[in-house]
Amino acid sequence: MPVEFLSDEEVAAYGGFVGSPSSAELARWCLLDNADLRLVNRRRVDHPRVGFALQLVAVRALGMFLVDPLDVPTVVFDEVAGQLGVADPSCVKRYLGRRPTRFDHQGEICREYGYRPFAQVSAELERWVADRSFTAGEGPKALFDGAVGWLRKRQVLLPGEIGRAHV
Repeated sequence: MPVEFLSDEEVAAYGGFVGSPSSAELARWCLLDNADLRLVNRRRVDHPRVGFALQLVAVRALGMFLVDPLDVPTVVFDEVAGQLGVADPSCVKRYLGRRPTRFDHQGEICREYGYRPFAQVSAELERWVADRSFTAGEGPKALFDGAVGWLRKRQVLLPGEIGRAHV
């Protein structure tokens, strides 16, 4: 999806972590409550436990799953591994070994937490954008930001990568 109206920094920030999260962001995204821990601890081995928890944190923080679920800031990784009491956090590298497991975990997170795919609401979002552009007269950047907020509020997974149109 071309988005010429966004800066290079905004494009880079979409769907990924930029820098280290603040203490407030860590608390909002990474704090695993009892329900989270019950779900995470259905996995008996450390590397799928940490991988599952990192995927949960990513979708909370970004509104989407990361292509590489380990592509999180070190502080996020340390926070999650610490809460899980994992003695050797480097074991999480093995999580990447079985691709279907990652997708199974994403499906389970969506079912348990109510995340929905973008395709389920795309027509409704189109109507929202059309109405908003007509009534508020907002430009493309404001509409983009509003649409992202609209999707996040409804726990809809954000669509994949965005980028500059290549001519």
